[in-house]
Amino acid sequence: MRVFRALTMTAAACAAIGLSVPFASANTPMGGGGGPSNISVNPYAVHQGSTMQVSASGCVHGGTVTSPGNFPPANLSAGSIGFATVRIFNHASPGPHTLSVKCNDNSLVATHRFTILAGNPSQGGIGGSFGPSTAETAIGAGLVGAAALGAGAHVVRRRRRPIRGRA
Repeated sequence: MRVFRALTMTAAACAAIGLSVPFASANTPMGGGGGPSNISVNPYAVHQGSTMQVSASGCVHGGTVTSPGNFPPANLSAGSIGFATVRIFNHASPGPHTLSVKCNDNSLVATHRFTILAGNPSQGGIGGSFGPSTAETAIGAGLVGAAALGAGAHVVRRRRRPIRGRA
């Protein structure tokens, strides 16, 4: 009798799981047709002329990332999470802006906010490849000239002085 109850409960559990699978798959859009979602940008605040990474879910067949006047349209890669790298225009206006993501297989558009900071990005990794500016060169030349004049005056003054104690 106990074996019969155990088999009955196991069969009921398998039937419940088996019947719930079609309902779960019916609520999932086929081919990622739900449109773009979970959009993120890295970094959120970016300088003019810098690059920014954009990612979005839901565009299984890829898509397009746009923000008129801030960067040229970029292609979002295909997959469960798509990625795109955009370069902010040097002349983009600083402040808060919005970008749009549109999937290739769907007409839905999702937006996300980001901020453009004024000024140029840092020149990390350049390693001293930039030469000195004109002002730095002029200051350096002036210091070298002043040192040469001081050394010359010292030598001339020392030469004129008689040496004491020698006859």
